[in-house]
Amino acid sequence: TTNTPTSTATPLGGGKGKIAFVSNRDGNHEIYVMNSDGSNQTRLTNNSADDIFPAWSPDGAKIAFTSNRVYYYEIYVMNSDGSNQTLLTNSNRDDDELPAWSPDGTKIAFVSGRDANWEIYVMNSDGSNQTRLTNNSFADILPAWSPDGTKIAFASDRDGYYKYEIYVMNSDSSNQTRLTYHNTVDDVSPAWSPDGTKIAFGSNRDGNYEIYVMNSDGSNQTNLTNNSAYDNYPTWSPDGTKIAFTSNRNGNYEIYVMNSDGSNQTRLTYGNATDYIVRGCWK
Repeated sequence: TTNTPTSTATPLGGGKGKIAFVSNRDGNHEIYVMNSDGSNQTRLTNNSADDIFPAWSPDGAKIAFTSNRVYYYEIYVMNSDGSNQTLLTNSNRDDDELPAWSPDGTKIAFVSGRDANWEIYVMNSDGSNQTRLTNNSFADILPAWSPDGTKIAFASDRDGYYKYEIYVMNSDSSNQTRLTYHNTVDDVSPAWSPDGTKIAFGSNRDGNYEIYVMNSDGSNQTNLTNNSAYDNYPTWSPDGTKIAFTSNRNGNYEIYVMNSDGSNQTRLTYGNATDYIVRGCWK
């Protein structure tokens, strides 16, 4: 059976905090923040460029994000109230995207095309010491740190089928290991549970994108959403009881939240605009 979201945003209990998200409700993609029940939606960025892919620092004081305000997409950081927006990358060769903070706040992993294909890099949180972690002729994208900082999950199409699978590696890039095996479909957007025991991800293995969860070793892969719409980009609440995600089940892309077992799927944003999250956006 399909889980049907409620018609109005309601406080859900558990999973408190704030969710950073992207919306084009004011004419172009900007970064907003809201309470975890959908209330108090507030715009943080305001310019003619696209500001996308927000990710909270572990202490909640800063938000890293991607913007094309200087031609290429680059990684920026700002205070959590939107002030002090600062450029961290400036490769001048290709896009730098999808920042992900290490749990101790000292490093940011990101994706860059600066060396002719998409690879995962890491840098200090001030933008220094930008270092390539993956190195192959395919695309490695969507890095996500484990809660203890020892591993990074990511999606890669390196196995020659031009379909993405979920991998995990040590944070120094060693021991790159495949977790999913569905060569004819995409498995993407890994997100670790706060206790490190599970990874939520998006997959179109059942004909359309759904949110799945698996053990951190790749076992017990389970569909949580199960409907005919597009559901993707899971992110966990800080207490691990909820998962927020993006869905177009009501005609346009909006942000939803559900219990971590897939129950009580509830819509948080409303309107005719596109509202979405990626991961690392709940703090």
